[in-house]
Amino acid sequence: MTGSTVPRRKQGPLAGVKIIELAGIGPGPMAAMLLADMGADVLRIERETPVDLGVPKPLRYNLTLRNRRMIALDLKQPQAVQRVLRLVAEADGLIEGFRPGVTERLGLGPDQCLARNSRLVYGRITGWGQHGPLAHVAGHDINYIALTGALDAIGRNGEPPAVPLALLGDMSGGALYLAMGMLAALLEARTSGQGQVVDAAIVDGTASMAMTFFGLAAAGKWRAQRGSNILDSGAPFYDVYQCADGKWISIGPIEARFHAELLQRMGLRAEAIGGQMDEASWPRARAVLAAAFRARSRADWCALLEGTDVCFAPVLSFAEAPEHPHLKARGTFVEVDGVVQPAPAPRFSRTPAAEPTPPQAPGDLGEALAGWLAPAEIAAWQQG
Repeated sequence: MTGSTVPRRKQGPLAGVKIIELAGIGPGPMAAMLLADMGADVLRIERETPVDLGVPKPLRYNLTLRNRRMIALDLKQPQAVQRVLRLVAEADGLIEGFRPGVTERLGLGPDQCLARNSRLVYGRITGWGQHGPLAHVAGHDINYIALTGALDAIGRNGEPPAVPLALLGDMSGGALYLAMGMLAALLEARTSGQGQVVDAAIVDGTASMAMTFFGLAAAGKWRAQRGSNILDSGAPFYDVYQCADGKWISIGPIEARFHAELLQRMGLRAEAIGGQMDEASWPRARAVLAAAFRARSRADWCALLEGTDVCFAPVLSFAEAPEHPHLKARGTFVEVDGVVQPAPAPRFSRTPAAEPTPPQAPGDLGEALAGWLAPAEIAAWQQG
């Protein structure tokens, strides 16, 4: 059994909070990273022989594993399970992302863990949730967002649903809702002295994020046909356009005054495109805007429109985004161990997050368990 050499973090609003993370992929590690970014002491329990699940190699590119210390345990061994339960006694929270029932069979389910620590917040992240007809079947981000109605609403008119990045399901509906739920339960535990289970399902979180659109649909203000509404590329003034150099820009002047400014700066007459909210004029308006944007380069449009109230931004790649002057001024991206990556977010005025530490493989056990167990107990673990 080995541990990592990442130093214990003490900076951020969650400094002093201890979280155990049972190794997984996707939304579980992302939620753990969010808590670690805020200063929580997250100890990841890695498999002794990690399963190759397509995560980035070398390890330093697996960015959701930053800001952690790690130890390696074989959870099929009774001694390893007992050691995790010993750590549970010292923890404020635990994150696991297995299928329902797996941790129970390992001896690390909610009942076993809460018996060791009644104040523990036990966070569970799955795609389908802990119960329901689909709870025990496999799935991925695309399936979860499909079931909630979100995928059906994304795409252009007359085209199939557009498959978005796994930001919508795994990372937003999953990781963010798990992190929020754990924070709420941790706060409540400080008052009640009692822990609880947080059942974070990606289907639940994704459905929750679509709240506005369910409301619009119920009110008859949202068409089921993709690409026919203002916010789904149906409106010509809320879309992306290609420039002369093949690059893309985005516009979104929904408000009349912003739309009028866009036309004025582009040298277009309102009569040429018709009324902004006149849907019968939208095809003509789209053609006029597309032709105008194709006439100049993205850099030219940035020079003319960026920094104005026309609701404009260039469509940047992952490589380009960190170099944008606004994101550089805010420090939205940082470089850690030679890898450019997003900085911790959000920001705090009095308890700012520390500079991230790079992902590390399990290393020195004493360093990994410092602050969790007394030196004598760590020494006993090292003896096997």
